[in-house]
Parts: sequence; C-alpha cells; structure tokens
Amino acid sequence: MAKGLVVYYSRSGNTKQMAELISKSMNESALVTDCKLVSNVVADDLEGYDAIVFGSPTYYGQMAGEIKKLFDETVKHHGSLDGKVGGAFSSSANVGGGNETTVMSMIEAMLIEGMIVQGDPSGDHYGPVSIGRPDERVERQCVRRGKRIAELVSRIVS
Repeated sequence: MAKGLVVYYSRSGNTKQMAELISKSMNESALVTDCKLVSNVVADDLEGYDAIVFGSPTYYGQMAGEIKKLFDETVKHHGSLDGKVGGAFSSSANVGGGNETTVMSMIEAMLIEGMIVQGDPSGDHYGPVSIGRPDERVERQCVRRGKRIAELVSRIVS
C-alpha cells in the first residue's frame, strides 16, 4: 500500500496548519499519510514513503535550516528517493517575502534526489504559499495540492 509523508517546520503555527490540511487531503484521497514535524523525522525514514511533501516558513527567501538539515542528511542515501513523488509549500510574513524562492529551493533539492514534482496549471503553480495565517484561498490550495499528489501517486504506484 502506498504511503505519504508531510514533513514540516513551523515556528508560528502557519506552516503547521498548511501541513495538516495537505496531509488530511492526501488521506481523504486514499493515500495513507503521516504528518510530522521535521524534528521527528530522520533521513532513513524517508525511504519508506512513496510521496514526501516538505513545508517550511520562509527565512531570507530560503527554507528553514531544520528542513535544509534533513535534505543534507539524505546525502548518505543519495538516490534512494529516486522516483518518489515530491511537493513543497511555504509561508512568509510579507507579500514578496520569498515564498516562491523557498518552495523552489525545496523543489531543487527534490529534483537532485530524482523525485517527481508536479506543477499545477491553476492557483499556486509551484506549491501552496501563505502570507501570514492561511486564509480560505490558501486552504483551498493546500487541499488541492494534497489531492493532486495522492492522484499522482496512485497513477505511478498502480
């Protein structure tokens, strides 16, 4: 049975809220998904999942150090995430606060790992982003992303 993981770091709770929405949507779309704070995940854990979605607040236009540390730890298993589905999302304090560059930095790391990352022709193209606390638009984007990731996994794993 296919499994998903949403792994995130959150200081204010905004990224956590997004992670929970994405995870819930993946579960409701028939992809059994865990939602874990990055401090509860080690690189060895990632190999057991078919889809991994990373979430981070934006710090200076980049992912939080805690998320980057997890990516850095995957080096010892380089290639083990090849073919797995990936996704990313971010929150920031301001418009123009670096959400897209943060999402892209996580996507770049996933592509180097050989992961499959699907864009979205509607809404948040690279992954859900929030300015401050997630509003209704962000919530819809998170639900949509979770559903799309679950659908992609079902097509690949079947």
